[in-house]
Amino acid sequence: MDILPLKAALADVVAIPVTPFAEDGSIDAVTYRALVRRLFDGGVRVVTPNGNTGEFYALTPGERRTVTELTAQEARGRATVLVGVGHDVPTAVADAEHARDAGAGMVMVHQPVHPYVAQEGWVDYHRAIAEAVPELGVVPYIRNPLLAGDRLAALADSCPNVIGVKYAVPDAARFGAFARDAGLERFVWVAGLAELYAPSYFATGATGFTSGLVNVAPGVSLAMLEALRAGDYGAAMKVWERIRPFEEFRAEAQSANNVTVVKEALSVLGLCRREVRAPSRVLPEARRAEVAAQIAGWSL
Repeated sequence: MDILPLKAALADVVAIPVTPFAEDGSIDAVTYRALVRRLFDGGVRVVTPNGNTGEFYALTPGERRTVTELTAQEARGRATVLVGVGHDVPTAVADAEHARDAGAGMVMVHQPVHPYVAQEGWVDYHRAIAEAVPELGVVPYIRNPLLAGDRLAALADSCPNVIGVKYAVPDAARFGAFARDAGLERFVWVAGLAELYAPSYFATGATGFTSGLVNVAPGVSLAMLEALRAGDYGAAMKVWERIRPFEEFRAEAQSANNVTVVKEALSVLGLCRREVRAPSRVLPEARRAEVAAQIAGWSL
């Protein structure tokens, strides 16, 4: 495994594509391919199929593999694929091995879904996955504010393919401390809470950020990245102000509308159906016009 190209790929806008559904509820493969190509045509160079914006937890094992394969086929020669894996260890390992076989370069390990997570148990969980696919870069998705940075360092000591971190605790000071405790230069730090948090996280060490909004407007997300790379926080915050209502709508009620708002925007643009799977739900008709108004001034 050549680590340097993978690290370079992570220091970017990490797009999380939606998973469109056909009228019968199945995955709409034709539309999915078109949406992913639109991302690449718009300048996106790293993509995470089976992320939360892709409704990871609502997909069956077979559907997750279909999404991985479709993405890898479209990405060949155009982008790096970072596949989301998770659930129990055997399932995560099997999906990681499938991602490797499909041509992905990295896997993102979703936060363990368990009510009781010990710090050393967190290390054990990720080590089991990383050791199963030494050919792939591994990126833990951290949402636990109690996890200590030295536990990430310990994981990487035994698994050198752990090369980056998607950090999604809504606290820039906590992120800055965690990154330094783990090793600021050792990992690529990706702001896992998208555009609203990207400026504050870049100020404390991030060099990339995830995005669901990029499905709607790749140019908007890339404009923020360009400003942040240049250290032009004034320009970055101008983008921030434009997208703030959209992102705050997604974050309402503990992010109940996270995927719903993105799919509604894509529906407004005629790019995919608005349907999501339970426990998410489509917007009530009275609120759909809000999304159309919010994206009206963007460069789409």
